[in-house]
Amino acid sequence: METIVKKVDKNQIDHTVIEEAGRILREGGLVAFPTETVYGLGADALKEEAAKKTYAAKGRPSDNPLIVHIADYEDLKKIAVRIPPETDALAAHFWPGPLTMIFEKSDIVPYGTTGGLDTVAVRMPSDPIAAELIRAAGGFVSAPSANTSGRPSPTTAEHVLADLGGKIDMILDGGAVDIGVESTILDMTVDPPMILRPGAVTAEMFESVIGPVTVDQTLIDSSSTKPPKAPGMKYRHYAPRAELIILEGDLREEILAIRQLSYAGSRKGKKVGIIATAETLPFYSNGVIKNVGTRENEKSIARNLYRVLREFDEEDVDIIYSESFAAQGIGSAVMNRLEKAAGHRRISASDVVAKQKYRRITFVSQTDTGRGPMAAELLRNHDLEQEYVIDSRGMVVLFPEPANQKAEAIMKSAQMTLQNHTSQQFDGENIQDDTLVLTIGEDHKNKILSEYENAANVYTLNEFVGDDREIPDPYGKPLTGYGECYGVLSEMIDRLAEKLNAMAKGEENE
Repeated sequence: METIVKKVDKNQIDHTVIEEAGRILREGGLVAFPTETVYGLGADALKEEAAKKTYAAKGRPSDNPLIVHIADYEDLKKIAVRIPPETDALAAHFWPGPLTMIFEKSDIVPYGTTGGLDTVAVRMPSDPIAAELIRAAGGFVSAPSANTSGRPSPTTAEHVLADLGGKIDMILDGGAVDIGVESTILDMTVDPPMILRPGAVTAEMFESVIGPVTVDQTLIDSSSTKPPKAPGMKYRHYAPRAELIILEGDLREEILAIRQLSYAGSRKGKKVGIIATAETLPFYSNGVIKNVGTRENEKSIARNLYRVLREFDEEDVDIIYSESFAAQGIGSAVMNRLEKAAGHRRISASDVVAKQKYRRITFVSQTDTGRGPMAAELLRNHDLEQEYVIDSRGMVVLFPEPANQKAEAIMKSAQMTLQNHTSQQFDGENIQDDTLVLTIGEDHKNKILSEYENAANVYTLNEFVGDDREIPDPYGKPLTGYGECYGVLSEMIDRLAEKLNAMAKGEENE
């Protein structure tokens, strides 16, 4: 089958295209179309055979109910019975829009559409292309997300074509969607109504209109024999091809844990994906890093989530680590989709962070122009089990200076460089619980300990690695003096790297 793709401008709808798409649906075919949430895979909701085609195209289990889309509120009474009185208020506030309501079905709705249930899920989308198509098709269009079952939902026509090209008759390309996550599902067959799937319409928004609603807290796993009452409740959904793991904790811990895990994965040759935000993007350096949006506007995160998951597929990542998001407002919908995509795989960020004692290693010398930066550069060139920020500071730095030219010459002869180094003054900000301070001389250590009462993790380099030698001071000496200093430093840094790696593996304590 060749899938026809037609572009449609929602501000100037080509009714010839809409009529063609409506005819396909009336004749039992499948048409993908944009809604404000995600792209839907449309079929005639009142034809049993059309439902079967939908399940086959998506590879979707037939007990996973389809949502029936309508364009006119009066049509609800044709497909639902015993409609609760508060439905009018909800429809007045949230229809057309990203809300699906579940009612008892009428006899004209086939069980193929409802997944064998006596209830029907109904939505009235606000996208004008969707509304015109529904009317052209006869008024009742079943439409799950237009993707292969289990994959991230499509937010562009290109996503639909990638999954369903050759399996469906037509795609209406209306550009990128506005919201990016599926509709909220509210079960109206119980009292009070119950949210079965979070979305852009939140519990607080419902309560301002009809009073209290409940939220379904149960998670039905794939081995359950209980039929799902709404789409997305039972099966793993929205998933990229790579394993996805969510880190949970405060944001700082999540960032540190993801840095730690992505570094470890990269060392093992894995292509690691990271879901970050505009605020946290600068803190990551390893892996394929995606900006999913800003925490100041979680609607942007919802809009971009599925696009980002699909981009990871395109880049063939092996594993994805994600920060978690606030479970309020639309953030609850984001977390719901993330958890489904991850198969509910979560890791405590604090547990990961606890496995690494030091995250920064600072070498301290007198002026930060010779031995300190040499030691830092030597350590940077080692293969370390864990990631560290490695830098150097000076006890007396009157103004920023480049590295000593002779120190740079020695490092260059060893295929390393101090070219970008600029000296910096040591201060109290350099003393942190996760920072290892290694001084070049005993006097530097003693001065730090005397000036900063709460100083911890401060050692001389030779003390920390168990070497009795002092590190020669080459200042004022010829190039050979710097070579001698380099030789001693190099041996100590080798031992430091061995010790850090042993600590990372749990083989050695300080």
